Amino acid sequence: MMFTIDNTILLLIDVQGQLAQLMVEKAKLFKSFEILIQGLKILEVPIIWMEQIPKKLGPTTKAVSKYLTDEEPIEKFSFSCCGEPRFMDAFKKAGRTQVLLTGIETHICVFQSGYDLIQQGCEVQVVKDCTSSRTKENKDVGIQRIVQSGGQVTCVEMLFFELLRAARGDKFKQIIKLIK
Repeated sequence: MMFTIDNTILLLIDVQGQLAQLMVEKAKLFKSFEILIQGLKILEVPIIWMEQIPKKLGPTTKAVSKYLTDEEPIEKFSFSCCGEPRFMDAFKKAGRTQVLLTGIETHICVFQSGYDLIQQGCEVQVVKDCTSSRTKENKDVGIQRIVQSGGQVTCVEMLFFELLRAARGDKFKQIIKLIK
């Protein structure tokens, strides 16, 4: 499945509080989010931003939230975003079926959200460099389970070129500046 700009949406899951600081390779993770979010804004791909019980876990880390000035987070209590009616309303309203999964933790909330979206007929790609868990093993198992469930794996740079399809235009030039 090749994703297209007109049918893709980003799901950003629970990159919050102290938990975000415990992620494997957190500096690399936050840098990847910075590039991904800025690039998807250039490409005008919508973003749904989720937070797991922010009153307890804290807000989204500033390293990520500073790029989300046009979005508001949706609070959730279920591990899967699909268990939150406000998410489902926003997702249905967006009218897109190609979902980019990002966030923490890969083996819990990212996996369960991806699984549920696949069961609903969505095409799902987990953005490997924009997901993490407290251990590399848990991240790897989460990604493996998403793939076993029918999803695919991508990375920020691969995704940009998949969405752009050709090396031309102003958006291409802006994306190149981000990744170099």
